[in-house]
Amino acid sequence: QVQLVESGGGLVQSGGSLRLSCAASGSIFSNNAMAWYRQVPGKQRELVAGITRGGSTKYADSVKGRFTISRDNAKNTVYLQMNSLKPEDTAVYYCNVDLVEYGSSWPKDYWGQGTQVTVSS
Repeated sequence: QVQLVESGGGLVQSGGSLRLSCAASGSIFSNNAMAWYRQVPGKQRELVAGITRGGSTKYADSVKGRFTISRDNAKNTVYLQMNSLKPEDTAVYYCNVDLVEYGSSWPKDYWGQGTQVTVSS
């Protein structure tokens, strides 16, 4: 059994910063790609940033230069440093991890429970 626990969301003023964390725990053999998505009511969940096990990253155009994704493979944790936040960044943020459990040959996708980020103008 694998669990993802997110933390770090909250309310911040425009221009402020927040750091999200997502820790995976349980019977983990290896983790592969890790990512952050966000969703606002009435819209599809969108990819914010992703990072491979080797450290290659990609970002949504809307967050490039403001957000930084990183990971700690030893801790099975992914981070999202969000700077220069804007009201349009307001959303529920979800972490997503692709990993292999002990005893399994195939990777599986896991989602965190979501954490609210609200940016006031």
